[in-house]
Amino acid sequence: MHKFLLTSKFPNTMISSSSITRFHTISSSATAVRTSKFLPQSDSKSSIFFKPNLPSYQPMLNNKRNFSVKNDSSSNSQTGSHVSPFQGSESFFRNVLQSMETVYLNRNPTAKRVLELVHSAGNDRICYDHFAFRTFGVDGHGIDSMAKVFLDFGYIQKDELRFPGKKLKAYWFSPPTVSYEGGSGVNGPLPRVFISELLVDQMSSEAQEIIRKYTGISGSGSKYAALASAHGSLTWDKPLHSEFQQLARESEYAAWTLVNGYALNHVTISTHQLKSNLNNINRLNQFIEENGFKLNSEGGTLKGTTHNPGR
Repeated sequence: MHKFLLTSKFPNTMISSSSITRFHTISSSATAVRTSKFLPQSDSKSSIFFKPNLPSYQPMLNNKRNFSVKNDSSSNSQTGSHVSPFQGSESFFRNVLQSMETVYLNRNPTAKRVLELVHSAGNDRICYDHFAFRTFGVDGHGIDSMAKVFLDFGYIQKDELRFPGKKLKAYWFSPPTVSYEGGSGVNGPLPRVFISELLVDQMSSEAQEIIRKYTGISGSGSKYAALASAHGSLTWDKPLHSEFQQLARESEYAAWTLVNGYALNHVTISTHQLKSNLNNINRLNQFIEENGFKLNSEGGTLKGTTHNPGR
């Protein structure tokens, strides 16, 4: 599966420094296309991958990309789908997804412009491949807190993935069967969901202290993870800028989650489901570049790699 990785500005993330409220703008960097293997596919599919990045300085991260997959015995095959009825009100659930999407696109105007550009090429409909979220694996603020809303509406938990170099674990969730009648975006096929968590106990004592400080402030806020994501709100107080910087030196993932909480981290769209000639990843790349967006050529614009939630 090819994924188009587009990093973009994430403005107006509020961070406090002592008594002064600061606005931290995530740096804009180049884009890249890479192959992802973390979600099984029933056919050859391509996805365009929009993901916000963190600051212009380079956090000190372990660059190992080793990971392990624990197969879920309940998986039907390698199709990534299952036959399961939707549970609850579908219109309500889609409204929740739309609110999460709106927060993401408002904070990532570059991603929004590219989506609009792709949509305008032949009035193409947008089909999301997956939504991804980040969490802190401590004090009830981990994967389970964000997964609950999806499980309640019929999603099925699938494989566990481990990323030891990034101190992360993750699960992906397959959506229930629904009738979407050719809708676009969140009104189209339901996206799969990828939720990761930072293994906080493996971080330095200083990093653990910062993270536990804010999850402690959150208290029962983890019960309302989906609400926080839909509103783009933190369940804890705005973090100190000095603490954000300290976390960023150790883990980009930790720093991003501290200032963004349960907000949608990235989305992908399935390029193979586009009806225009952009359903070819190479033509899509060319189209994006011709319209003024720069692709990251480091290692080649098409990259074979495993989806890494810590990137």
